[in-house]
Amino acid sequence: MRPDTAVILSAGLGTRMRPLSLETPKPLLQLEGQPILAHTLDRLRQAGVTNILVNAHHLAPQIADFLQAYPEAKLRIEAELLETGGAVAAMLAKHLLPEKPFYIINGDAFWIDGPAETLLRLAKAFDPAKTDAMLLLARTAGTIAETGSGDFLWPRGGAIKRREERDIAPYLFAGVQIVTPALFADAPPPPFSMNLLWDRAIAAGRLDAIVHDGLWFHLSTPEDLARADAILEAREVGNAT
Repeated sequence: MRPDTAVILSAGLGTRMRPLSLETPKPLLQLEGQPILAHTLDRLRQAGVTNILVNAHHLAPQIADFLQAYPEAKLRIEAELLETGGAVAAMLAKHLLPEKPFYIINGDAFWIDGPAETLLRLAKAFDPAKTDAMLLLARTAGTIAETGSGDFLWPRGGAIKRREERDIAPYLFAGVQIVTPALFADAPPPPFSMNLLWDRAIAAGRLDAIVHDGLWFHLSTPEDLARADAILEAREVGNAT
């Protein structure tokens, strides 16, 4: 079944996106004519998600104003940054999230579906009896941005694992995942990163993933954003595929 709940992580400072993020929170920067956050909210609506929690910290009043157009979205302002894992753990502690799987999406995530709807693909592939988190991965090859050394290795027929110091990993986390509350069992007090929970899940054999089969854009710097906008505009007028 598809999750009906999602968390959108929008509290970060967006330091690599400066100077654009000095006066506008990164999720509200414009891409293809509307804020990045609007694209995510529209995809969640299309996926049938009816309960959305959005956290905010940096320039939070701007996000609060923007969300007035989305009655299904509830804002949670963080007085202090809790990091990605800590933010979700705090929501669970306050019983704001269900005792069943839900989506977590980074506030700067932007993707275009392949042959099938990406959120549906994740939901269909996810088995909470075997897995505590399922990540959407993007291939570093073909990603139009500086991707560093990647995030994950996934040997054919083997389990997903972290890149070690000298590895060049072929996959990046694409900013979209499904998790169960079990992922947060015995989590430390915030702040802490989702990386801590993923590492525990890998060790327990309970982290899985699918590879995105459409377009994905790594939006880290102003140059990334401008390049993505140009590519999307070219696709719109038929000059790129």
